[in-house]
Amino acid sequence: QVQLVESGGGLVQPGGSLRLSCAASGTFFSINVMGWYRQAPGKERELVARITSGGTTNVADSGKGRFTISRGNARNTVYLQMNSLKPEDTAVYYCKANVWTGAVRDDYWGQGTQVTVFS
Repeated sequence: QVQLVESGGGLVQPGGSLRLSCAASGTFFSINVMGWYRQAPGKERELVARITSGGTTNVADSGKGRFTISRGNARNTVYLQMNSLKPEDTAVYYCKANVWTGAVRDDYWGQGTQVTVFS
């Protein structure tokens, strides 16, 4: 069983910053790709950024120049530094991890953390 727990969401004014964290726990062998997705009301879930175990990153156009994704030294944590936040960044942000348990490889999701950017 693998659990992902996100933290760091909240309320912020436009131009502000937030840092999201996600930690994976449970029984697993390794984690390949970790990423952040978001879903705004009435919209589909979309990729925000992802990072491989080797450190290769991919940031969606909406966050380029503003968002930075990184992984912790323990490799089971992922962070999303969000700067210059805009109202359109308001959404529930979800962490996703592609996990090798030693028997199967599967994707796991966190419960989500709310980010609200308001004037």
